[in-house]
Amino acid sequence: MSFAAIAGMSGARRSEVREGDRSARARLAVFLLAVGLAATVLFSLASGASDASAFQVVCDWLFPSFAARDALSARDAVIIQDIRLPRVIMGVLIGAALAVSGAVLQGLFRNPLADPGLVGVSAGSSLGAVAVIVLGATFLAPLTAVLGSFALPLAAFAGGLATTLVLYRISTRQGRTSVATMLLAGIALGAMALAFTGMLIFIADERQLRDLTFWSLGSLAGATWQKIGAVAPIIVLALAANPFLARGLNALALGEATASHLGVPVQRLKYVAIVAVAAAVGASVAVSGGIGFVGIVVPHSLRLAIGPDNRYLLPASALLGASMLLLADAASRTMVAPAELPIGIVTAAVGAPFFLWVLLRKRGVLEL
Repeated sequence: MSFAAIAGMSGARRSEVREGDRSARARLAVFLLAVGLAATVLFSLASGASDASAFQVVCDWLFPSFAARDALSARDAVIIQDIRLPRVIMGVLIGAALAVSGAVLQGLFRNPLADPGLVGVSAGSSLGAVAVIVLGATFLAPLTAVLGSFALPLAAFAGGLATTLVLYRISTRQGRTSVATMLLAGIALGAMALAFTGMLIFIADERQLRDLTFWSLGSLAGATWQKIGAVAPIIVLALAANPFLARGLNALALGEATASHLGVPVQRLKYVAIVAVAAAVGASVAVSGGIGFVGIVVPHSLRLAIGPDNRYLLPASALLGASMLLLADAASRTMVAPAELPIGIVTAAVGAPFFLWVLLRKRGVLEL
């Protein structure tokens, strides 16, 4: 073989490597998503009944002594700082938590159909939260008195953790996870959790029923600084653990045996991932109720755009998930104003068709 032919083959290989390497695109995407999230935050702060613009909001915070201060009335300042700002912060935390949890579950189960809502994790978290709401004044009173404002998110975390552990044990055998078993077991566990939740709703009083309507479709309307203080530490800790899972999840995509040979502590990786997902989803459900499809739409869209490398996929999922939930919340506040559409309806209207599209694309794989 001639030198020119060998050189041509080497050049082709280098070209293939460059075409397959999407790390530069992924880094650019993360930067653009960060800029987009900042713009979405300003847009969400400026959207609503108050006519204060995003420019006035920024000027009021950065230059309070200038004339822009007069342009922002006292009423608008209260609306933005005490109502919208907690809601925006809550939306960022919950959107990032749900999207990253979906990405971690998809990497853990090695399937793009894994999602906290679809596999029963959200239903288990809701069961724990509803149990505290209904039984918190009876035999759970000593526990709620000790935990205080942390009782609700911790109960939701416990419910999500138990559901995730049972789901993993059922769907995994000899180190291999069955996709069909995972989906069917998730449906069964979700149905069981909903059955117990229905029993608790049946024995609830009228005041508790008003509180429980919050869980049916999900909403950010109840966001307060106190709730942020209760759930933010849990969500932030769960999200902080995910960068340490990225390389392990990348290796796990090759199979558990290969990942173990590469030096990845597979069992510890599984347990940390499961606890992080349960904590993030449980805390989110505790304050917002059930918000579906964020965990499947965001990571799968990014996987198609920037590739499956979890070093970039996880932070990109956090940024896009936060932006998506803020946009859905802004839509829910403005579509039927002055009333408010539950945010779960908006995310389901976007996520359900996307899930069907993913299912049809993966139909041949699932039939195997």
